[in-house]
Amino acid sequence: MRLWLMRHGEAVAHAASDAERALTDYGREQVRQAAGQLDGRRLGCILVSPYRRAQQTAALVKETLDYRGELLTVPWLTPESDPREVLAQLDNFLPASELLLVSHQPLIGNLGGWLVHGHRQQPLAMATASLAELEGDILAAGLMNLLALVHPQHG
Repeated sequence: MRLWLMRHGEAVAHAASDAERALTDYGREQVRQAAGQLDGRRLGCILVSPYRRAQQTAALVKETLDYRGELLTVPWLTPESDPREVLAQLDNFLPASELLLVSHQPLIGNLGGWLVHGHRQQPLAMATASLAELEGDILAAGLMNLLALVHPQHG
């Protein structure tokens, strides 16, 4: 199986709440660039945090790729979610061959590091709109291989 981990694009610094922070123009540009890395992939599902910036990121990915599948909003992809909970919830989406998660730091880096290294001391460095590609036969801590970690170009 292949698991794609994407952090939302750059967001405004302040809003009524953290969950309401929206993407900046630059953040939208970052997301479109990152989505290009997914061109031609057969995504079975896109799972997305309920936070506004993640929702906007997923919508831009869907638009950029002309993805016809659905975006599923799940409450367990917020910044402070527990990677163990995410892993348990992902069992409900298997055996999809390719999944994309759109989320936040610190969760997305912690989850990626845990899946690759088997511990949480080495999170993946996920800048805004970074995209990690993981692959493995079993979705479990320490059993996924990091195939790529792509960061958007500054422009």
